[in-house]
Amino acid sequence: MECCLLTVCAVSAALLFVLFYWLVPAVQRNAMWALLWHDFITERLHDTLTRSTRPQRMLKAVQKKATKGDPESVISAIDYFCKHSEWAMNVGDEKGSILDSVVTEVNPSTVLELGTYCGYSTVRIARLLSPGTKFITLEFNPANVTIARQIIAYAGLQDKVTVVEGSSGDLIPQMKERFGITTFDFIFLDHWKDRYLPDIKLFEECGLLRKGSVLLADNVICPGAPEYLEYVRNSPRYESRYYPAHLEYTKVEDGLEKSVFLE
Repeated sequence: MECCLLTVCAVSAALLFVLFYWLVPAVQRNAMWALLWHDFITERLHDTLTRSTRPQRMLKAVQKKATKGDPESVISAIDYFCKHSEWAMNVGDEKGSILDSVVTEVNPSTVLELGTYCGYSTVRIARLLSPGTKFITLEFNPANVTIARQIIAYAGLQDKVTVVEGSSGDLIPQMKERFGITTFDFIFLDHWKDRYLPDIKLFEECGLLRKGSVLLADNVICPGAPEYLEYVRNSPRYESRYYPAHLEYTKVEDGLEKSVFLE
């Protein structure tokens, strides 16, 4: 019995050694390990232990730490949650500052976000918009829509944002008729990465881009959107610029691609 106990302790110690001296540094710097660790292992572990979902826990963190009606405090509460409690695929604070600068530079009157998730980037964008700006954000997952609406409302921005549930492929062609949008000044892509290229082509086909329309795409390196990058960087219809950064709340290489529509 004592021998078995010693063996268990030795094995446990070895596993902990591997975890802290090999896996954790790998998670911090390797894209595959980071996504596997954060988006598969730890999320499911927390879900099981708490009998809740990550978006639900994020909402609770906002309600506990943020000031109602204060967008900045909501952003700070989510950043704190993601740095100290649980990682989540928001655009994050580092890339979020790049997003802020592009939105401020464009000063758009019509905005579309693809991929609301829990509303973090929605809050970042909405707080910078001028009165009267039309801002539509699309989210495929109905559970995420429920959480996002609550977080956006907690930030006091519900009147500045229209949250729409559904797929981008179905909703993009409905923009003109359903929402009265002629063209978008600014589009933020942060949904399924394999939808980036089909959706930008859909914008073109539907005539939703004007000369000077700005598209900003997140996670173009991690998880990556190589076909999208190849398209916007080689098409004469776009002028593109890459903003190097890191995957939200990690040291993994990532970045945003800003593409200006030229015709």
